[in-house]
Amino acid sequence: MGAVKTKRMPRAVREQQMLDAAVRIFGQRGYMAASMDEIAELAGVSKPLVYLYLNSKEDLFTACIRREAGALVEAVRAGVRRDLPADRQLWEGLGAFFAHTGENPDAWSVLHLQARTHGEPFAAEVAAMREEIVAFVTQLILAGAREAHRDPDLPEREVAGLAEALVGAAESLAAWANATPGVTARQAAATLMNFAWAGLGDLMAGRPWAPQEESPGPHTG
Repeated sequence: MGAVKTKRMPRAVREQQMLDAAVRIFGQRGYMAASMDEIAELAGVSKPLVYLYLNSKEDLFTACIRREAGALVEAVRAGVRRDLPADRQLWEGLGAFFAHTGENPDAWSVLHLQARTHGEPFAAEVAAMREEIVAFVTQLILAGAREAHRDPDLPEREVAGLAEALVGAAESLAAWANATPGVTARQAAATLMNFAWAGLGDLMAGRPWAPQEESPGPHTG
């Protein structure tokens, strides 16, 4: 195969073209199996140009993670209208999350699977993204508690734990939805709302669940 001919275009545009190709290859083949030759060919550029712009396979992968993490966080934030009731805010945030991960399955594979399993620097990039989403969800839960009653008795650590659990469930559900034909973003969001909101709604209204005291049974033996 001869050298790939490239058209002159702004560096920023060309770089995004390379990142688009890299996300597709990394997402579908995995980090270890992906080759710079494949990425260059898909991007329509020469392999030396990829190295010139992005230095190495590791740097290219890091750039992909950062771009896709930023896009996901922005999609979730943009999907939430803060003038809505708490349940609608969470519903819209989940809808935006599942819509973005469903429309960008290769990017979600990069973030959810590849980056977390190929070394600390990559995992740290995803962890930073996740912390930002968890912090955003934490604020949604706190806002809901304040909306439900003026003096919410929700310890900060408990709210942080709820946000962690909700984000973790969303991540797993997104992976399942992407692997299950016919599941829409709306269906995935509704599944998680049905799973989580009944409990969250009671908690925000000051009615936390607590185990009932077990009545002593007859002694045996």
